[in-house]
Amino acid sequence: MTTPVSSHTLRRACSCGAHGSEAEHQAAQGGETGLTQAVERGLMRAVFPRAAERRAFLRGVGAATAAAALSQFLPTRFVAEALAEAGKPEKTDLKVGFIPITCATPIIMAKPMGFYEKQGLNVDVVKTAGWAVVRDKTLNREYDAAHMLAPMPIALTLGLGSNPVPFTVPAIENVNGNAICLSLKHKDNRDPKNWKGFKLAIPFDYSNHNYLLRYYLAEHGIDPDADVQLRLVPPPEMVANLRADNIDGFIAPDNLVQRAIYEGVGFSHILTKEIWDGHPCCSFSVAEDTVREMPNATAALLRAILQATAYASKAENRKEIAAAIAPANYLNQPLTVVEQVLTGTYADGLGGVKKDPNRVAFDPFPYESFAIWTLTQMKRWGQIKGDVDYASVARQVYRATDAAKLMRQDGLTPPEATTKTFVVMGKTFDPGKPKDYLESFKIKRAS
Repeated sequence: MTTPVSSHTLRRACSCGAHGSEAEHQAAQGGETGLTQAVERGLMRAVFPRAAERRAFLRGVGAATAAAALSQFLPTRFVAEALAEAGKPEKTDLKVGFIPITCATPIIMAKPMGFYEKQGLNVDVVKTAGWAVVRDKTLNREYDAAHMLAPMPIALTLGLGSNPVPFTVPAIENVNGNAICLSLKHKDNRDPKNWKGFKLAIPFDYSNHNYLLRYYLAEHGIDPDADVQLRLVPPPEMVANLRADNIDGFIAPDNLVQRAIYEGVGFSHILTKEIWDGHPCCSFSVAEDTVREMPNATAALLRAILQATAYASKAENRKEIAAAIAPANYLNQPLTVVEQVLTGTYADGLGGVKKDPNRVAFDPFPYESFAIWTLTQMKRWGQIKGDVDYASVARQVYRATDAAKLMRQDGLTPPEATTKTFVVMGKTFDPGKPKDYLESFKIKRAS
């Protein structure tokens, strides 16, 4: 849980506003350490130069989340280089790939609502057909950054499904925001124990959709590799496949589930937040080389994304955002579908209307424990062979360690740790004991 910043926290007694006294300020200014500290102190103020905007952002996402996200997105040494060069972007015309799902809301909305433009950037947000295409275009440098599933940067860094290329998760795009959707013909077959022989669609092998669906099935005694067929289907094609009876159901972002309900071909069986409340789904991802080569442009991109995230976190803005991202060049969904997802008041496809304001949420902090859990599932289902250094990989990709240090230096209260425990279907996950967690499962591929 993040700790809100108080009005006292924002008042400082030195010239830069980060120290209790001018003497402390002067003591921190010497040499490389001084530069680093100055960069760290100035990062929040550089992104939000107006105090009112800074406070609004902090209220929207929390002080800990805000500072940590800034740190993780852009390592301090690269910010220092950017500031040394007066912050002029290396290039202003950028391409960011995205899949047309509500999980990408901050990335998408930043275009029509002017968040990129405010940072002096001309960003082309490119709608992309599937996750493999996003991966390949990012690797080929056709995209400067991309909307990716949260596990994808881990897979890319480890060389799973492609050559190993170091990637970072600068920010989690959304938490929750997905559901298992079934064909209406199964409305009286709600017990997963009876799903043997089902054909179920997932968007990508390296996705929390895949891992959460497998987890859900296995907890009900269904072996996801032996008892059902899991089919890879690009998100934009899922509803059509359900309508054509090619699949019995799918796990996907809520706008696709809601579209199936809107068209009368499916119903919401269970929200993924009911499997794991607060689970990460998608991320904003940048290759390490890109950050090194374009620190200033990346910094400007960061400002736009974080400001959009802060705006999206407020319930009163959701209808406006829905109208901005629903059109054909973005989500290509009826406005009512997008509104139902973002507002959390939605038809369930079985004649009921449900309300859940946290159906989808926007919290950018990249907890290392998210990555560790993902790695246990990659190992569980045979995607990773051999031993896994869970903590090391998590720190490499989900860089939360430096965030806590930055926040303490700036007088903010960070999360107590860069990892945390959480509960998935009644089972507590301890990120410090990933091997024990893995060994606890009866159904798995790992030996």
